[in-house]
Amino acid sequence: MRYKIVLKAPVLSRSGYGEHARFVLRSLKRREDIFDIHVININWGATGVTPEDTEERKWIDFLIHKTIHAVQQDNAQFDISLQVTIPNEWERIAKTNIGITAGIETNMVSPSWIQKTEEVIDKIIVTSEHAKEGFLRTVCTVHGPGGEVIRNDFKCTKPIEVVNYPAKELQPVDLNLELANDFNFLCVAQWSPRKNLDNTIKWFVEEFANDEVGLVVKANLAKNCVYDRYNCEQKIRTILQGYPDRKCSVYLLHGGLHDEEIHGLYRNNKIKAIINLAHGEGFGLPLFEAAQAGLPVLAPDWSGHLDFLYMPVENKKGKVKKKAMFAKVDYELGQVQPEARWEGVIEEQTAWCYPDPKSYKNKLRDIFKDHSRFKKQAKNLQSWIAEEFEEEKMYKKMSDAILDAIPQEKEEDVQVFG
Repeated sequence: MRYKIVLKAPVLSRSGYGEHARFVLRSLKRREDIFDIHVININWGATGVTPEDTEERKWIDFLIHKTIHAVQQDNAQFDISLQVTIPNEWERIAKTNIGITAGIETNMVSPSWIQKTEEVIDKIIVTSEHAKEGFLRTVCTVHGPGGEVIRNDFKCTKPIEVVNYPAKELQPVDLNLELANDFNFLCVAQWSPRKNLDNTIKWFVEEFANDEVGLVVKANLAKNCVYDRYNCEQKIRTILQGYPDRKCSVYLLHGGLHDEEIHGLYRNNKIKAIINLAHGEGFGLPLFEAAQAGLPVLAPDWSGHLDFLYMPVENKKGKVKKKAMFAKVDYELGQVQPEARWEGVIEEQTAWCYPDPKSYKNKLRDIFKDHSRFKKQAKNLQSWIAEEFEEEKMYKKMSDAILDAIPQEKEEDVQVFG
């Protein structure tokens, strides 16, 4: 049987959710024998869009126009919907509806997500064990019209499956960066309260004020326009003005980069490690891509990136245990700060991690002084990621997770006519 399937997602967005949507779409493309693919593109904040001159973009545009025609002319009915967005926006638009999300960076999801899931979704697919636990850990109270408590144990009952991102095979493109320092750390993030970029930069400068070490900050606020760059520059200048005699350098890298260019950044021989001091990650795609490229990673020991930064290692007794293959930063869990709260998404009662500045600085120094040890660790992790997250393996895992959500006809319900 060939299923008519619609992907409702920000497929054209240059964002984490956009990349997630295209991963799902690439998985479907490999099974066009069973999936008749349709696409409804949705906006994703103020992010930019993918280039128009690629074969994939032309194919996506074709699918979008195909879907518009099918809905307007044929009143198309879909067997399956895949909805890659935050759960508040999930709908029942097909016979079987699958919600696909990076989940949440906090310790619990919004109660509205649980309600939405129970009402319209048949299955959830998330990017990490952390995201899955966020759904399972959340227990809500349901009130009646008069405010009375109807039940205080309302929770998610729908099946949840974890499908990580694939390790894509890319040819690196050299960006020809003019870095004065031979030893540089890298941070890739959108500037927001969750990413904790201000402290990432400030504490780096405090640690290396007397060292000729660099920090390359690949960042933007929303779009990759001139005004956005100006605002990022002003933020960095504000942080650095308190350290006029520092020897370390901070570089801003701004603007859109293709996957091959990002990969070239990770492969640059003057970039020695990637750092992330975010309060939480649903997965942590830049960290994953950097680890795939063999770059040492520094990050808090919490949230979605642990799925790929811990790998199984056999000890002397022959027992296999998961071992951290990155520079772990200590942290404490604490309530989400007011400026980061988002009603219906990041709720007041939720918590995320607050990295310890002393631990962060110690790990920076450890990598700087003993880089060869961390590079060896990163190479071992790189080999494991290449096998465990192999591209075609993950595409198959995604398509299998979709197929598993489709109700199978019972044998007694099928009539055979001779």
